[in-house]
This record gives sequence, C-alpha cells and structure tokens, in this order.
Amino acid sequence: MPLPADQKLIALSEDLLKQFDTRFGLHPGFRPAHAKGIMLSGSFTPSPDAVSMTRAPHITRASTPVTVRFSSSTGLPVIPDNDPNANPRGLAIRFHLAEHAHTDIISHSTDGFPTRTGQEFLEFLRAAASRDSSKPSALEKFFSSHPRALAFVRTPKPAPSSFARETYFGVTAMRFINRDGVSRYGRYRIMPDAGTEHLDADTAKSKDANFLYDELTARIARGPIGFQILVQVANPGDITDDATIHWPEDRPLISFGKLSLTNVVADNAHAQRNIIFDTIPRVDGIEPSGDPLLEVRAAVYLLSGRRRRQAPEQ
Repeated sequence: MPLPADQKLIALSEDLLKQFDTRFGLHPGFRPAHAKGIMLSGSFTPSPDAVSMTRAPHITRASTPVTVRFSSSTGLPVIPDNDPNANPRGLAIRFHLAEHAHTDIISHSTDGFPTRTGQEFLEFLRAAASRDSSKPSALEKFFSSHPRALAFVRTPKPAPSSFARETYFGVTAMRFINRDGVSRYGRYRIMPDAGTEHLDADTAKSKDANFLYDELTARIARGPIGFQILVQVANPGDITDDATIHWPEDRPLISFGKLSLTNVVADNAHAQRNIIFDTIPRVDGIEPSGDPLLEVRAAVYLLSGRRRRQAPEQ
C-alpha cells in the first residue's frame, strides 16, 4: 500500500516511531511495539449470520486461509512473558483473499485505547518518557486533561494462561455494508473456544520467561486452536469515531465466523519481518469508520514495516 499523501500525517507517524525508539531502543528487524510475537496459520469459516452485516468476500466464501500473529506489548523483542508490561497481548489476523489481496483485523486484549487521536498518543508517550521531576509530573498533567487515558492505564491487564485462552478486542469501529447496501458500525471481539483464563500476579510471576510462546507451540501440536470472531454492533447514536469510548455491553454481538489455527508458520522470524498488517480493511463490504486513529496507525505500520524489511537478517 502507498504512503498517504498527507505530509502532516507522515510527520506524525515518523514522530511516533522516533518516540517508540527512544522508549524501547533500536531493535532492527523488529516492530517498534509488540516486537515479540509468533505467527500461526489456519482457516476462517464465516458464520451464516455474517451476511446480514457485510458482503465482504471472506463472508461469501466457504472458507479463507488466514495468517495470525500473537504478540506481547512493548518494543522489546525479548520481554519476559511474566513481565506485567507485556500486557495487553495482541492478535492480528490476515485473511488471504487472492494473490496480493487481503484484509486484516488488528486487536489487543484490553478493550479500547488510551487516546482518541495519534497526536494525543504522541503526547502520552512523551509524557510517560519525561524525566522532569517537577510536581505534578508531565504524565500527571496529561492524565488530568485526558481522564480516559488514565482509565485505560488503570484497567487491569492480567496475563493470560495461554494466548489461546485470551479475548481480544478490535481497537476501532468499522463500517459494515451488506449486499442490500445497509450499513452498520461494529467492533470486532475475538473469543477463544477454550474459554478466557487469566493468571493472578503471583502465579504469573512464577512462570518461565517464554511460557506463553512455549505453551502455544505445544498446544497447536496437539490439535487446532479455535476462536470465534464476533462483531459488537453499535446502536444508532453511539459514538463510532472514538476508540476511548466503550459501548454498553447490551449492544448485540453478531457471529462473524470461526478461526481454526492448525500450524506454526515456517521460518517464523522471517515471516514476521515481512508481513505488514493494515488497520484499514481495504475490502468491499467493510470500510473504516471516521476514527482518526486508523490512518495514523496504518502509516506507522507501513513505515515501520518498510524499515523492518530493510534491516539485515540475523
């Protein structure tokens, strides 16, 4: 995909990358955030209910090949799995529609996002990195004017017992259009067939530094790993362009389809370097909402992906 023409957007995206580099250090060949990860492959089978939401091609086919990436937070490629900073966990899904044609879902294990815009997120990162000892601190000042960022930070983020036993949430809303042209806004929610299970802090601390990745590899060797993809549908009047706002839990959940993961991707490190996920759907039947995070996140993903591909392979 080409870079957006908006020079302000490109400059903001480059500033965000620089801030991640400052915070976590330079790790050539790795992502600036969610650096530690593993990729699996499998298939997606759509739900009969999904045609009421969208006419997208992976809903009108019997099945579609997928590649997914589970990941840990931060830009540290070797962050221990039992480090609290490794939460929330990430799950990115690529639906392979044809050669050089795909659409993605980007999700993580905490519902929502700390800021509404990319500029606010940059200010948040800068405040978090500030070494100014004044009181109130830069971060306290930021939180005082961005209470939803403080709420996100304070939201419990326990470690899962397995990547396959975690629930993941799409960060931003999408606009779904069905074959009759009817559109509704919704957010993805991805739920594990094995059930959601979290560890208390003491149990997590006692685990090995690579326990989640080792467990996932052992689990998939025993058989397929399943997830249900759902879409939480907004009511008329719900805010659909602000990832910091949660919709009430009484909003309906429509079944989108089932993921069945069957294999660890061969040459995993190389595959992770080369795949560039996209926050924007770029497929007929699913469109971006007006959420301002979408374009800047897509630009950051693309810029960092190009940089990652250019780094010498170890």
